[in-house]
Amino acid sequence: MEYFIDALKNYATFSGRASRKQYWMFMLFYIIFYLILTLIDISFGVYDEMMGIGLLTTVYALGLFLPSLAILARRLHDIGRSGWWILLILIPLIGPIVILIFTLLDSQREENAYGVSPKYATNVITSE
Repeated sequence: MEYFIDALKNYATFSGRASRKQYWMFMLFYIIFYLILTLIDISFGVYDEMMGIGLLTTVYALGLFLPSLAILARRLHDIGRSGWWILLILIPLIGPIVILIFTLLDSQREENAYGVSPKYATNVITSE
């Protein structure tokens, strides 16, 4: 849960890096809360089966759109890719699969243009 809250605190931070664990823990809680809100929408009768959305789920998804983009950009930075790679999602079928594969890749061990790896930060020796 701390990863989810941390992503919300950095809701518009597109710089830096996010480890694979940070990204997927955020996504896990995002999906859990989305499913809970879907059940609430259904129970209150505000769920539209044709559209596949409800009132609360729509507000939730819109509210977390920017934090989701930001953590995805930081995740891409962690593997050495620019945040602009998010635009691949716009390519039907292939784009989301490529982004999924990128989010599953391990962090770059070394420091890259986006900073020190959050996963390997304790192993980095700094010289002074």
